[in-house]
Amino acid sequence: MTVENAVHPESRGHDSFPRRQAATRRFTLGAPRGVAISPDGARVVFLRSRGGDDPVTCLWVLDVPTGEEHLLVDPLALDVPGEEDLPPEERARRERVREQSGGVVDYATDRDVATAAFVLSGRAFTVGLTPGSTPAPLPVEGPVVDPRPDPTGARVAFVRAAAVHVCTLESGETTTLATPDGDHVTWGLADFVAAEEMNRYRGFWWAPDGSSLAVAHVDDAPVARWHIADPANPDRDPAVVGYPAAGTANATVTLHVLGLDGARVDVGLGDDEYLPSVTWDRHGLLATTAPRDQKRVTLRSVDPASGTSTEVRSDVDDAWVDLVPGVPARLSDGALVWCADADDARRLVVDGEAVTGTDLQVRGVADVDGDTVLFTASRAGVPTSTTLFVWSREAGVSAVSAARGVASGRLAGGVLVVAQASLDHDGTVTTVTGPGRSTTLRSFAESPRLEPRVHLFEAGERGLATAVLLPRHHIPGSEPLPVLLDPYGGPHAQRVVDARGAFLTSQWFADQGFAVVVADGRGTPGRGPAFERAVHGDLAAPVLDDQLDALAAAATEVEDLDLSRVGIRGWSFGGYLAALAVLRRPDAVHAAVAGAPVTDWALYDTHYTERYLGTPSSWPDAYARSSIVDDATVPATAEAPMRPLMLIHGLADDNVVAAHTLRLSSALLAAGRPHQVLPLSGVTHMTPQEVVAENLLRLQVAFLKESLGVG
Repeated sequence: MTVENAVHPESRGHDSFPRRQAATRRFTLGAPRGVAISPDGARVVFLRSRGGDDPVTCLWVLDVPTGEEHLLVDPLALDVPGEEDLPPEERARRERVREQSGGVVDYATDRDVATAAFVLSGRAFTVGLTPGSTPAPLPVEGPVVDPRPDPTGARVAFVRAAAVHVCTLESGETTTLATPDGDHVTWGLADFVAAEEMNRYRGFWWAPDGSSLAVAHVDDAPVARWHIADPANPDRDPAVVGYPAAGTANATVTLHVLGLDGARVDVGLGDDEYLPSVTWDRHGLLATTAPRDQKRVTLRSVDPASGTSTEVRSDVDDAWVDLVPGVPARLSDGALVWCADADDARRLVVDGEAVTGTDLQVRGVADVDGDTVLFTASRAGVPTSTTLFVWSREAGVSAVSAARGVASGRLAGGVLVVAQASLDHDGTVTTVTGPGRSTTLRSFAESPRLEPRVHLFEAGERGLATAVLLPRHHIPGSEPLPVLLDPYGGPHAQRVVDARGAFLTSQWFADQGFAVVVADGRGTPGRGPAFERAVHGDLAAPVLDDQLDALAAAATEVEDLDLSRVGIRGWSFGGYLAALAVLRRPDAVHAAVAGAPVTDWALYDTHYTERYLGTPSSWPDAYARSSIVDDATVPATAEAPMRPLMLIHGLADDNVVAAHTLRLSSALLAAGRPHQVLPLSGVTHMTPQEVVAENLLRLQVAFLKESLGVG
């Protein structure tokens, strides 16, 4: 069967949905993002490319009183080499944050949001954040990583060659504060698991007065070295990466205070192995730490002069304690803003007291503006929506975004920025509201020209958030439709949300002749701690059972679903779930496309895997229950036949390495179980390459149609 014959006629050609989705990075190019607000509320700084298919991101500023936008930095107007000259540290950072565009993809500002620093192709620049300002190169040799102005705007700290440097802007003089003291040592950078799993992408933090920095020292020597080869280019040496697989050694991470005068103070943080966050504001220096088993998170106050730390609070849980984005933070009077689990709800805690009830599941803290906290939360029973709320002692809790949809935002100087996605419109609408004026930031994102028809309902006895999408040309009762499960299904991520963009690919698959079912089972967020912790010790059975429960409920909820022809597709955890489904439940699932699947959890990283399964030596049964390589060694039988399985993996993936797919394939082959393997040369865990991303969709449709006998 050819690809052209396998897809709906509307999907062919350069203007097809797969091509446009790939070219527009899932229709995100041209949309404003990366917002910062000045403390006086006068300006909003943001990132945006010039068009919906333009991957070169520019830096812009909005004058809040007038509502006028101004272009500050156009990378094409600056004399810099192409993105291929990025230093390895920056490439690694972009892989961790899943950054798929180029240009000014990140920036940092001083306290007044008057000056920004950014990097283009390894060269550092600064620019004033007022209309008409001209970018100026930092007078230092590259390549530079993570330049950050001090709070006063007089200096910029940055990392180069694993060392921390500070450049004084007025004189151009550069001082080196710390240099590596070993072959595998870095100063000022995040270690692998901090960036991949803890959402900590940086490794140094300025003191409020700009006189010193708190800096992470990472010794990666204990970490096992893995070699990621490029089989398509055998003349090239393999990339050597330090990968802390479950049960093996992590990097040693310590914190130090480095003065501009050359002073160094070592910070004592106890015996905890992980450093999830560091915060330094005018009230002092705070650090959160966690032990290897993650059953406790401790917040510590640090004396920068002596390096001694004092425990502020310690949260414990028999399974694990989640790291919540945006905390710790503090009100203007120094009161601590935190999040903690109580009564099966994640709650906002201020000065030691919960200020939200069990009717909200707090997702994270977005900002603190004086005495007002801006946070995101889902209402009880509505995990599909994320709403922005504000809290203050005077006014309590109130919503500041739509009740339905997915919202994020920023708050400073009395100016509120709300980015709102919805099932009612394409993309995200970003609105800036200040005193007496509301402005919508322009979005140049392309329209998908594809409106998902999403039927949402709660499936089964656990009320699983589930969506069903049918072909737009389907006439109810006309013909039974093959079913395609389209999950992620794993912890810390949702697929069923009140946002049109979440269902674009699912609708395209539906239009190829499938009834698509998307479900969020146990382990996914928004339903409370108990629902998330239901996967503790077993990442397989609960998530697979919930997908099949949602499938059965969907067949009752919506007519025309043919349960004798059920396929499943997914990537990463979703790829794992897809392979799991056809190996363990071939009676219910009849074909699978598994992209970048985790097949053996002992090959995945420490922080993620051990949160749910412990270490392989301490909880071997949990690994046996959750890994699927052993499932593949069992020969197929008439009662449990081998269903068609396509395995897809990027050979340059340093997150879920290709060994996962290769070991599963070897086990399947040894057991005489036929399957297909599609290796992607030069592709990482992302698939930003336009041709690759487009044709992956087409190949999946062809495989699923042929496997399920769809004409």
